Amino acid sequence: MNVRRLIPATAVAGAAALGLTALSACSSSDAAGPGSDGKLDVVASFYPMQFLAEEIGGSHVSVTTLTKPGVEPHDLELSPRQTGSLSDADYILFLKGVQPAVDDAVDQAGVEHTVDAAELTTLESHGAEVGGHDHGHGEEGHSEEEHAEEEHAEEEHSHEGGTDPHIWLDPVKYAEVAEGVGKSLEKADPDHAADYRANTEALVGKLNTLDSAYEAGLKDTATKTFITTHSAFGYLAERYGLTQEGIAGLDPEAEPSPARISEIHGVAEESGATTVFFETLASDRTAKTLAKDLGLETDVLDPLEGITDTSEGADYLEVMESNLAALQKALGAK
Repeated sequence: MNVRRLIPATAVAGAAALGLTALSACSSSDAAGPGSDGKLDVVASFYPMQFLAEEIGGSHVSVTTLTKPGVEPHDLELSPRQTGSLSDADYILFLKGVQPAVDDAVDQAGVEHTVDAAELTTLESHGAEVGGHDHGHGEEGHSEEEHAEEEHAEEEHSHEGGTDPHIWLDPVKYAEVAEGVGKSLEKADPDHAADYRANTEALVGKLNTLDSAYEAGLKDTATKTFITTHSAFGYLAERYGLTQEGIAGLDPEAEPSPARISEIHGVAEESGATTVFFETLASDRTAKTLAKDLGLETDVLDPLEGITDTSEGADYLEVMESNLAALQKALGAK
């Protein structure tokens, strides 16, 4: 994420003007209610939030997402019209810290039933593996300038307070978020509370099954270390006793420093890592170059920030199952 990719001041002013009529006509304290089609108008910031809204909302919600398939969520910019139209939503579900432009737009919208998924579970700090600080690989070869650049990059591309926003890649944390979303939808649309409750229970059950599959599938492996271009898998690694070695930190488009590339060479040799993972919505150039230099394989480990025709699955659950299979192969699961 790049905090410099914010919507320009002129766009903010335009959005405020476009949204003025809607805001004055409907107080933010008004209760949400079904739209003209009888469904709750739900706006989700990007795919992990969209999936929750659709699974839990079921037939009672009409879900639109601000991030179209194939668009890297961190790069999203909203037009003044998009920003202004948010105030017409009955319910907004987003994850603060992933998309700065969305965070700003949500603040302006003033919608009563606005849910920040980050507040529904506990966020932690990850991504410090850039520079090797988490894994004891040492700091030799790093100049003070390089350290300052790395620390700045980590702060710039992480959630508020230096925390990692990629909670959806941990099925347990994602289940916690799902429960919170279910309760908030019950409050926004009490007439269908029983259905939201049942849908939440069903989804949490599926996520618990996924968690069990990961725990069993990654329990006995030849190595516990995996290398990835995007340090999105800190929660997953922590949950299942693995070590994530990110090449370039929490930003999928960030370029690794020469010192970090050198460090990864040592990590791969010491840990017995076999694979450099890349993702579908960002360039694979760094992963393939590094893998070639190290004589390693490459494979996809999808951070599930969007679903496209190239995704290894049609939805969150299927892609997470594909990720598990990829990890089992790379780590030498027995």
